[in-house]
Amino acid sequence: QVQLVESGGGLVQAGGSLRLSCVASGRTLDTYRMGWFRQAPGKEREFVATISRNGASVSFADSVKGRFTISRDNARNTVYLQMNSLTSEDTAVYYCARGRAGLLASSAMAIAEYEYWGQGTQVTVSS
Repeated sequence: QVQLVESGGGLVQAGGSLRLSCVASGRTLDTYRMGWFRQAPGKEREFVATISRNGASVSFADSVKGRFTISRDNARNTVYLQMNSLTSEDTAVYYCARGRAGLLASSAMAIAEYEYWGQGTQVTVSS
């Protein structure tokens, strides 16, 4: 069984930065694609970013491109989401998720392609 635990959320002013972390226990992450998603109040959960098993390939939602970066440290079983130039539109609960075995980049934006999820961490951006 895999457990994912996010941390690093909080309250930040618009224009500020936060770094989210996602630590896995139970199984190593190094053979799986990982993703970050978010869910704002009253909205559906949406894709934010994804990273390949070795970190060589990343992709982002258009809404965060150029402001967010995703990285991973497989030795620490940890995935990160660096968020810069935050706006009120980024306010949401952020979730990390482990992709299904063999998940390709072309399918990595789909929620259904992720089988393990963390409990989420709240990010609130004040304007």
